[in-house]
Amino acid sequence: MDMISIRPGYPDFLDLPWHLPLIQWPGNCPRLEDAPRGLSRHPVVFVNYDSVLYALKELPPLLAEHEFLILEKAEFMRLPVVVPIGLIRTHNLHGDACMLITRYLDSSLPYRSLFMSSNLMRYRKGLLDAMAGLMVQLHLAEVYWGDCSLSNTLFRRDAGALQAYLVDAETAEIFSGGIPAAQRYYDLEIMEENIDGDLSDLSFANLLAEGVPISDTGAYVRQRYQLLWDEITREELINPGEHYRIQERIRALNSLGFSVGEVELAPTNSGDQLRLRVVITDRNFHRQQLLNLTGMDAQETQARQIMNEIQELKANLSRLHNRSTLLSVAAYHWLEQVYRPAMERLIVLSATSQDLPELYCQVLEHKWFLSEREKHDVGHQAAISDYLLQFDKYI
Repeated sequence: MDMISIRPGYPDFLDLPWHLPLIQWPGNCPRLEDAPRGLSRHPVVFVNYDSVLYALKELPPLLAEHEFLILEKAEFMRLPVVVPIGLIRTHNLHGDACMLITRYLDSSLPYRSLFMSSNLMRYRKGLLDAMAGLMVQLHLAEVYWGDCSLSNTLFRRDAGALQAYLVDAETAEIFSGGIPAAQRYYDLEIMEENIDGDLSDLSFANLLAEGVPISDTGAYVRQRYQLLWDEITREELINPGEHYRIQERIRALNSLGFSVGEVELAPTNSGDQLRLRVVITDRNFHRQQLLNLTGMDAQETQARQIMNEIQELKANLSRLHNRSTLLSVAAYHWLEQVYRPAMERLIVLSATSQDLPELYCQVLEHKWFLSEREKHDVGHQAAISDYLLQFDKYI
């Protein structure tokens, strides 16, 4: 081993067979694990340290260093990417090589699982919408991907929806001062071509489930991207006395999960109107709000669903006490009187779910289903009882 650079708090990986090329590790490394994956042009393996999985990808040294830096910057910008852990430079039987180490994305699904099984049809539209949202997030952050594809993306369930994560940044670049329009359009062309190509490969291998269109799937993602991009980047004209529209615009973007960093108001040539433009920072508005209020770290859609419940509780407490209730007070009440009692009963399922906010959101969905059926709010405890009963039927 020539060089090792690992972030603090992670294993040193020194007990792995670094003298061998990665393709020879199976059978020679007891830490290897099988895990869902997409296709990769470079060798990839997964290793287990104390029940935490790490992905190791063998790359030429310069390419590995480039990808590590891109992932590190993207993580700092709070973009949905895999977490870079380190680089290890080695000299094995095939010559100089470099291993990029990232943390495996727990509870994630590769696209092949969602397109090969007819039972997962309900997730496919969400998958494509998630890809469009990921591309918007990257471009807003001035990141050019250069190789967006289904193979280079992982998906994680997020309160019944899907969140897309970038897992391959070999071709990515980060611009300063805004991503050029030509680069953005080229990125979308690559994405559209790659998505249709990924599905064509599955179809050619007779692995694609029936009823999945191929030729227009990439175009659908591009269309969804354009709708979201236009909504986020459009400017508005504000007439005198319409300043309330500024807060309306901010709330509309927050509802999509985007945090607003700046609001720009510039006079128009006519002088009696203002041009409104907002600057987006990230797509973690509800996630950050929930973290600040409760200390809970959840995915964005999970956090939005939970924050909706806290806002509803705030309104009920205000009506009950005949005075305005602070959001922080409602959040504390929710945490102590709703969430923790619920998780005490759901603890029996914790071994089957590494994502406790997702488990709680599944119970909320079950509560909604029961309440619709019974024509009244059944409450959390009744929903939990029925959820546990339904779960027992399948184990």
